[in-house]
Amino acid sequence: MSGKPVRTGLAGLKALQRELQERRAAAEAAEREARRRAAEARRAAAEFRSLVGEVVQLKPDGRVDPAPASPPPLPYKRWEDDSEVLRESVSDEYGADWLIETDDTLSYRRSGLGQDVVRKLRRGQWTVQSQLDLHGYRVEEAREALGEFLRACVKQEMRCVRIIHGKGLGSKNRTPILKEKVRRWLVQKEEVLAFVEARPTDGGAGVVLVLLHHAARPA
Repeated sequence: MSGKPVRTGLAGLKALQRELQERRAAAEAAEREARRRAAEARRAAAEFRSLVGEVVQLKPDGRVDPAPASPPPLPYKRWEDDSEVLRESVSDEYGADWLIETDDTLSYRRSGLGQDVVRKLRRGQWTVQSQLDLHGYRVEEAREALGEFLRACVKQEMRCVRIIHGKGLGSKNRTPILKEKVRRWLVQKEEVLAFVEARPTDGGAGVVLVLLHHAARPA
């Protein structure tokens, strides 16, 4: 019983001695490696100086090196606007099933709105707050101008606007091209709640009155 702890203690001392020796050897090896690298760096520096020769510092000449020009800012706003235009792009091939009234005015109201919305719009229930005249515009120009106009009106919280597309009397074959296209484009705009052809006294077949989405939809 008395000899067993003695043997265990001796074994532990021997293990500790081996560990200390290994640590000492590792430290000495690391020190030798550091000295070797330092000596190699000194040799490289001496060789460089022997190749370059004597170095003379230049006298200051008062020259100031300008800071490098900053890169132009990224056009995040333009990219955002372009994305908005793409999201709001409209098609000329939109189907004719949007015609919910088959009278001469070819009126339109968004699903969920009552028939009285179109009647009130035709009677001038809402005051016209702005207008866009598309006379002389090509189709693509008119499409872009209409989109920009509607976005601006919504931002200014306008409720009712007038779009003047003309009757097509000056176009080829006297065909009202813009009249049909403007109506197709308006149907595809989320901000448009309804539209109706103006009364004869307000422009008739050459004008469309548009009701825009505002704080709350009309009942």
